[in-house]
Amino acid sequence: MSLARAAGAVVRPTQRAGTTLLQRRAASSHAHEEHQHEEHHDTNEYPPEVFNTPFWRRVVLASLGAVAFYKYAPAPGDENPIAKYVARTMTPADVWKNTGFKHLLLSAQGSDETLLVADAKPPVVHRYRFPQKLDMYSPHANPVGLKLDASDIVVKRG
Repeated sequence: MSLARAAGAVVRPTQRAGTTLLQRRAASSHAHEEHQHEEHHDTNEYPPEVFNTPFWRRVVLASLGAVAFYKYAPAPGDENPIAKYVARTMTPADVWKNTGFKHLLLSAQGSDETLLVADAKPPVVHRYRFPQKLDMYSPHANPVGLKLDASDIVVKRG
């Protein structure tokens, strides 16, 4: 707060809602407790933090095991029991090749069938403007030996 403002507040205390600068300062300085009373202290005793707990012992043993395995593990080309077991239980490559080829053929056949169904169209229907004319044929002026039989012609309505 500037000096002129503080002096104005001391000189005109009625303009500040009945409080002077000193009263405001006193109120703000005693708004918090002084913490001179007895504080609550944690009475629990905690074990010291050391690195000889079972967790850290296991971490050290696991890291030593990893280093020993890396150092003494056989080379990738060497014959060992693990490599023999994996080779014995693994499916041969030609089986997977044949399975993949069968899948390719079946996928191609399925896509051909899908295209056949997708490209299917209903048969072309010849619609006559006046289908009643089929019933109105002339029995005359037909060539010799040709007899027109229209009894099996059915006109679809609708």
